[in-house]
Amino acid sequence: MMSTGKQPRRTDQPSMLAQPLRLPSGGRAAAYLGLFVLGVVVGVAGGLVQAAWFPGGLLLALVGAAGAFVGGAQATGTRAGAVAPVVGWMVAVVMLTVSRPEGDFLFGAGVGSYLFLLGGMAVAVICATVCRGRQP
Repeated sequence: MMSTGKQPRRTDQPSMLAQPLRLPSGGRAAAYLGLFVLGVVVGVAGGLVQAAWFPGGLLLALVGAAGAFVGGAQATGTRAGAVAPVVGWMVAVVMLTVSRPEGDFLFGAGVGSYLFLLGGMAVAVICATVCRGRQP
């Protein structure tokens, strides 16, 4: 039997799935909480702006959300930094779509509202999966 000369690569570290779960430090947890609050603020502001100035406001709201998501990943250097504002944005937007007992609601049943909801979710998924943070 002839050998090709290539040996399988061996690493001393186990795979990511075999490593124990590490909780974030106090400072990092505070940063994630701050990014969550930033996501809530961006979601509420985007919900108000997208309806006020329809084409430009919608674009401004989606660009602001993308900036918060990518900025969170860049600030912390992890994907969790992008996910924290995404979760805050989603919580804010879902809470704003719920109608109150009085019949009041923030989002109307228009094209702009649906584009904001679906476009924001698409931007959130793209930013949370593509953003890697700082490279070593």
